[in-house]
Amino acid sequence: MKSLKKYLETKKYTRIPLVLTATNHFEVSAKINGVSGRFILDTGASNTCIGMDKIEFFHLISEATEVKAAGAGATEMETLVSNKNKVQLGNWKKKKQKIVLFDLVHVNEALTAHKALPVDGIIGADILKKGKAIIDYDKKCLYLKMK
Repeated sequence: MKSLKKYLETKKYTRIPLVLTATNHFEVSAKINGVSGRFILDTGASNTCIGMDKIEFFHLISEATEVKAAGAGATEMETLVSNKNKVQLGNWKKKKQKIVLFDLVHVNEALTAHKALPVDGIIGADILKKGKAIIDYDKKCLYLKMK
């Protein structure tokens, strides 16, 4: 019987390691516009997000938006949108990716309160869907389908 890894390799998936944090979230390394950062993998977040304080760090060009962000324990947060960004997780790449920008202070306060490190943003369901994501909880890795 083939392992999941071997089977997915035959289906043109790439394997991306995940780190389980003290808060039981999966953390993943990603490059946004060529700049490396740390992100929470969040299947419940509809959009990939980056903190407002990281706009210059990731070379994001932002535009005002009418969209209000809502998350667990927080609603009606001001957002900006940045279009046409390059996102890379492992060998998987996506050009022209929309990223929502909002204040991640409450997220990072919750993480640091549990002795976890702060993150630069959230990899959301938009990218997971585009990559036909498969998460292997046991082996702590994410598989995304190459084009």
